[in-house]
This record gives sequence, C-alpha cells and structure tokens, in this order.
Amino acid sequence: MDPRFVRVMRLGNELVDKKHNFFKGRTSMFTDEMKNGNISMKLSNVQLSDQGKYRCFIPALGRQAFVQLVFASGPSSPPVISLSGLDGQSGGVVLQCESAGWYPEPEVLWLDAEGKLLSAGPPETVRGPDDLYTVSSRVTVEKRPSNSFTCRVQHHNTNHITQTHFSISDDFFKLQSSSSSVNIGLAVSLAVCILLMLAVSFFFLWKRRQNIFNTIRNLSECFKTNKTKDQISADEEKGKLTTPETVPMETLKDKGEELSKQFENQSKYLS
Repeated sequence: MDPRFVRVMRLGNELVDKKHNFFKGRTSMFTDEMKNGNISMKLSNVQLSDQGKYRCFIPALGRQAFVQLVFASGPSSPPVISLSGLDGQSGGVVLQCESAGWYPEPEVLWLDAEGKLLSAGPPETVRGPDDLYTVSSRVTVEKRPSNSFTCRVQHHNTNHITQTHFSISDDFFKLQSSSSSVNIGLAVSLAVCILLMLAVSFFFLWKRRQNIFNTIRNLSECFKTNKTKDQISADEEKGKLTTPETVPMETLKDKGEELSKQFENQSKYLS
C-alpha cells in the first residue's frame, strides 16, 4: 500500500497528501481530547478489507502501539423462518431458516419451546459479491406439546445473536397426518393395480403364445398328411410305369396260328 499511512497528524493538522486514497473520508480523531492524551482514531464504514494489524507511532516520544482489527458483520434484521415442505414418512413439517449479511460464517441453532437443541442437517452457506455470507438451515419437526420453535443465528467471537420464533398449530399436524394416511392408501392401491395389470397382461401373452403354438402344430400335421397322400399317389403312378403288362398264353397261341396262315397264303400266291 503506497502511501502506507492511514492518517498522519503534525502539529494538530492532518497531512492529507500522506494518506492512502482507500481511507480518504473514513478517518477522524477526537481533537478535543488530544490535549488529554487521547489520540485514538475512528475508522468509519468498516469493510472486510479493513481487517488486519494497525500501528500507532509517535515519533516525538519514540513510542508505538499495535491494534488488531477483526471484521465481523451481522444482519440488521432477524432470520426468516418458512414452511419448506412435509415429511411423508414421519408426518413431520420441514422448517427453513435463512439469514443474510454475516461475516465470518455464523452458527445456526434450532431450539424447541423448552430451549433444547433440535437435530438439523448442516447449514448451507453462500458468499456474495460483498464477501458477506447468507446462511440457511432446515429441520424436520414433529408434533409436540408446544409446537413453538426457534431459529438462532450467532457469532461466538462477537457474541452477536439474532433469532426468530415460529409456531405451528395442532390442526396443521392433524391435516398432515391425515394426508399421510391418504397418500399411503393411494400408494398401496396403485401398487395393487399395477400388479393386476401385469398379471392380466401376462395371461393374455401366454394365451396368445399357446394359440400360435397350436396353429403351428396343426399346420405341421396337415402338411405331413398331404405329403403322405402325395407320396402314395406318386408310388402308384410309378408302379404303373415300371410293371410290365402280362399277356395270357392262349392269346399268344392264337396270334401265332394267325401269322402262320398269313404266311402260307402269301407262299401260294407267289407260286
């Protein structure tokens, strides 16, 4: 940092040209008390980048002192609690707490009406462009004798605490319980319907496969029957072509005598 001075005083006057631009308009001193030895400096509009170690040096006395500036910021408004959802398994209600404008990261606690800590998941933290944190936390609560809950956000090192109380009516838990029962009934009914639909689909699929199988078997048997008939017809036709015709002996004798007579007649004609 150049120049490296936050504020330079000489003979009761400030030497502005020795002051770093980052601190211009943000420092002041208690001039009325300087004669009493109070040379404290006030730094306004403190920012995260201001934190660190500062030195106060008095050349005339040859003395110096150091001070550590720790930056911490808390919101100007309490955290906001809202209903985030419903837990169907436990019948509980999910609450969400959110708070912004913190540095460093704060701690988030959930308390019941008796001040006892409630079990909650780890908070979610987001750091903004201004280097400040926004923190949110959720907790699931069930019906209690006193349905009053508290979200507390705090800094340990500065003891800065802010909190918000939130109450839930008994009727809301009754409605949630009834809704859970209805949801369970609907889920069971839906599961039964799905199983029935699967069973019916499986039955029709099996029936269709049986019909296809029977059709194929009938076609196969019909093909075998036709093949047997065709084979028999072919065999009979083949027998007709290969079996020689049988001629009786008397017919052969008559034919021979007829041929002999024809031969004798031709011989007489020639002589």
